[in-house]
Amino acid sequence: MPESLYARVESCYQQAEDFFKRPFTRPEISFKLRGQKAGVAHLQENLLRFNPKLYAENREHFLKQTVAHEVAHLVAHQLFGPRIQPHGEEWQLIMRGVYELPPERCHNYDVGRRKVTRYLYLCQCPDGEFPFSSQRHGLVRKGRRYFCRRCRATLVFSGEQRVE
Repeated sequence: MPESLYARVESCYQQAEDFFKRPFTRPEISFKLRGQKAGVAHLQENLLRFNPKLYAENREHFLKQTVAHEVAHLVAHQLFGPRIQPHGEEWQLIMRGVYELPPERCHNYDVGRRKVTRYLYLCQCPDGEFPFSSQRHGLVRKGRRYFCRRCRATLVFSGEQRVE
């Protein structure tokens, strides 16, 4: 785990402690997050999870905004309890008042889309081509049947695949 991320988390906690004049329990930090989310705060576990790929690709903004965003969730939880809204006024107060950052709910990092395989199924219609997901294709192989809504014929795997 990068030292700069640990240092930023600690800096955010120190800012909150100076602002609210009280101590906060430090969280466990994990770098085991994949997909589209940059960070996640697990309130009950006092755990922060960060996406290493998005951190590497957006380091400066990630350290400034994303880390503060997630720490603000844990600070808000410790201050105001479990019944507050995730991005409600308490969280926004911390983002604006403590960290002097915009209370943005979502990042705009380029997350890219992973490639997916589509299995092409056909019916009796002239333009009847149906791209199935891997999951749906697997269900057909186990015996499930799908029908064309127009000609009512059973959809049949063409043997062709394409990657999108």
